[in-house]
Amino acid sequence: MARHDSPPVHGNAGEKIAHQGLRLDHDEDRGRYSLWHGATYVGFLGYSVEGEVATLQHTIINEEYGRRGYARALVTLVLEDMRARKLKIVPECSYVQDYLRRYPEYNDLLV
Repeated sequence: MARHDSPPVHGNAGEKIAHQGLRLDHDEDRGRYSLWHGATYVGFLGYSVEGEVATLQHTIINEEYGRRGYARALVTLVLEDMRARKLKIVPECSYVQDYLRRYPEYNDLLV
């Protein structure tokens, strides 16, 4: 499992992240990015990869952290990682679809 402390963000991506102290863990074997706030598990984004295309399947945030910007931070960090890995995406997840409508600067990642 890869662990990313203070993941790099580019351009105005940092403006989409309202929280300090976030950590993104990447478990390629399980197809999962997990978001942590300090020592607290917040949620995950599940995906699958075929070739150079990642299908973003679902974004799940623990209920007590809902509506506080964590899903937005998680998707931002994941998309930044996908961009760095030169992957294209297929957004099956409705939250990721809505996110891309709000933040079209990531539309270059779409297949």
